[in-house]
Amino acid sequence: MPETPATVYLVGAGPGDPGLITRRAHTLLGQADVLVYDYLVHADLLNICPENCEKIYVGKMAGRYSVRQEKIQEILVEQARAGHRTVVRLKGGDPFIYGRGGDEAQFLRDHGVPFEIVPGVTAGVAAAAYTGIPLTQRHTSSAVTFLTGHEDPVKGGGVIDWRRWGGLDTTLCIYMGMARLAEIVEGLIAGGRDPDTPAAVVQWASLGRQRSCRARLRDLPERVSEAGLGAPAVVLVGEVVAYAEDLNWFEARPLFGRRVVVTRNRAQAGELREKLETLGAEVLEIPLVRVSPAHDESTWEEVLAELGAYDWLVFSSVNGVKHFFDYLLRKHPDIRDLGAMRIAAVGKATARAIEAYRLKCELVPDKATAEGLAEALIATGSLDSAKVLVVTGNRGGDKLVSRLEKEGFAIVDRLPVYRTELESLEDSDAVKDFRERGADYIVFTSSSAVQSFAEQAASLKLKPSAVHPLACSIGPATTGKLKTYGITVHVEPEHAHLDSLVEAIRVHASADRG
Repeated sequence: MPETPATVYLVGAGPGDPGLITRRAHTLLGQADVLVYDYLVHADLLNICPENCEKIYVGKMAGRYSVRQEKIQEILVEQARAGHRTVVRLKGGDPFIYGRGGDEAQFLRDHGVPFEIVPGVTAGVAAAAYTGIPLTQRHTSSAVTFLTGHEDPVKGGGVIDWRRWGGLDTTLCIYMGMARLAEIVEGLIAGGRDPDTPAAVVQWASLGRQRSCRARLRDLPERVSEAGLGAPAVVLVGEVVAYAEDLNWFEARPLFGRRVVVTRNRAQAGELREKLETLGAEVLEIPLVRVSPAHDESTWEEVLAELGAYDWLVFSSVNGVKHFFDYLLRKHPDIRDLGAMRIAAVGKATARAIEAYRLKCELVPDKATAEGLAEALIATGSLDSAKVLVVTGNRGGDKLVSRLEKEGFAIVDRLPVYRTELESLEDSDAVKDFRERGADYIVFTSSSAVQSFAEQAASLKLKPSAVHPLACSIGPATTGKLKTYGITVHVEPEHAHLDSLVEAIRVHASADRG
């Protein structure tokens, strides 16, 4: 047993949106040796942890306790004394607002374990902000009260006198009150709160799956039941709720209420996910392919020996750019060793990846396909007796190389620098979620992702009640692959890049809403 136990960090994960965690929380997650986390913690936050981080799930749901609170506290002490450097206890919202953080901090102190509290955005604040409800507002409400509708079960019943709180001129923010909503509303009205007071319930605050319901206080339970809202949710009561009529910015976004599955590999999914979430979509990541370096030393030696003799360096993907330069700069730290060759890219995203190395991309075809790139290269009139190096992966580049070779002008060398493999979907929480609920759209950005989807169709089979998604394709090559498997493509942009794809989804969703 170490003489000094590790510090346990009681960290607020925020209300749901992973972008709302603090910088301190992000840093600690990136250093965590052990992560002890709750039910409402967003799955993306787990991905911040190092690969060797031990993750311990202790989630609790209303009516179901997977791990008792006392046991959670014992786990924290055990892990702190197990020789780790950093133990993170990740809790939904804020640790000290209905999060049992006080109990855990007290237990750690009593057992001689150092701890640190890292605040988080609490659910009540997020629920109000993400529905355009100012909890306090000049001339309307100068105070806000946080309450809980779910108290410690050992008390044998609630101790909050809702009539007392009904008589106060303050905005009420009620956590965990869904199971007793009718009782709470009845008590507030009996205590003097005007039955016509504006009120709201916000479920899954700050996430793309957020849903809300606004009504007069006396009608709230009935309206919530009709809307099918449930936990986790926050109840808001007060005149400030009326501001949501004009200020509900989040639910006004064009893809709000739409669920989109992104099938890109995890390293590349972030950009697409951010673009979709900015428009209000709920994004579910199901990586169908895995990309890893694949360097054949003998091929590389031949290429490096002739590096200065190539006239064109051609990239068929963003992955090719990354893995090419990762390897090249380990062998040749001076980027000038590339010589005077010209550089071409299959599309704008690939060109941007090249330009990140402060290199000029001289050719980007209007049509972001292998055929389009080949035609653009041929049209330059520069291939007669030229040497061309095509950088690609194990599953691509054949069409481009064969088209250039068919012209008979150039000497074309193919350099595979990465390997694309089908990602296993076993034991994936995201896949389980997809099977349960489905989605509105599923986005494919490569032929290899389509192949993985088709070959693992049994693992992705939806339940009868799930929503069947419409297929979205980034471009002709991916569309062609989808059609070979009999999958109808409902969305395909005019130009094969992410911005056009996201815009095409937005337009389709808008038309679908009518």
